[in-house]
Amino acid sequence: MANYDVVSGEQYRYALTNFRIAHEKVEEQRTQMQEQEKQVAILRARIALLEGTAADSQPRPGAKGQNSVDDFSIKNAASKLERLINRWAADVVRTPPTHFNDIRQSALTDIFDGYPPEHSLYHYEATPIQVQNLLRHAMSQLISEGIVNCLIVTDSPEANIQLTRIHEHIFSRDATVASVWRRQTFSAAVDKCSPDMSRYFLSEHMPAITELLCPNNGDKYENTAMFPVLEAAYDFSRMLHGAPSSSGTSMDAFYRAFVPELGNILHPKQVELVRRCLKSERGEADKVGATIFPGLVKVTRATPDAKGQVGDHIQTVVRRAQVICECSLEVAAGLQPAH
Repeated sequence: MANYDVVSGEQYRYALTNFRIAHEKVEEQRTQMQEQEKQVAILRARIALLEGTAADSQPRPGAKGQNSVDDFSIKNAASKLERLINRWAADVVRTPPTHFNDIRQSALTDIFDGYPPEHSLYHYEATPIQVQNLLRHAMSQLISEGIVNCLIVTDSPEANIQLTRIHEHIFSRDATVASVWRRQTFSAAVDKCSPDMSRYFLSEHMPAITELLCPNNGDKYENTAMFPVLEAAYDFSRMLHGAPSSSGTSMDAFYRAFVPELGNILHPKQVELVRRCLKSERGEADKVGATIFPGLVKVTRATPDAKGQVGDHIQTVVRRAQVICECSLEVAAGLQPAH
């Protein structure tokens, strides 16, 4: 006779009841997950609408800030702006309006806010390479401090400074809200760098160079070779601040530029040398001779710790500053032999 596993009717009914309860719980959890996914989709659609990136949104003609931005696109745009700056500086050197020593002195005056330092490198006759790189350094400072690190939304410098402070305050409290606020603000920003704003940038950051290169232009700086550089720098800044990020957490971030100061020690994580450095190859410390294009950092808000305390903002270098060292400038000036 075959053996069969037999359970009592009571055990059978108990197992059947538990199975039905478990099935009902699973079905309830599935319904809750579907509702959560629906709410998340609604929230994402709302954020996209606020940022102007919804699929059905119709941006106004010529509006910028609608395409996403990532580190690769930033590097490409930065390279184009760098070439434009270099072309402007090279044109000045190719047909100098005055002696190279005078141009160098004007550049140093602007770079050091009217108080150029005493440096042995500047006691010799200025060379075209030295002057060209110092001009690029001065323009890099203008772009970094005046255009990228200040939200240029209106034609009023005072209003732009105030808007930048508002953004910093919002970002310190809620990075996501700051991200949406900044992009919404830039959706209504001025389309072009106006002549008034260009005059402000030049008078504030490069007065000596401007006076030397444009002595007879008065306030008509838009007719000079510097104006297209400022326009391109504004487009670059607007791309950084006005476009949503292409990836998740980096969405709650913004970008700032930095320019290593002349004479500072080279930091490999922050700078990239564009010419051979003899001292570095020998393991010796070298210093910044000129910054020919600003570096870029992505600023994100630190996550709270176990106690709910939030630390300093996290700064990640997206593009190292392009730098020529003092050693290379000395070689270019013939102060030491090339090896």
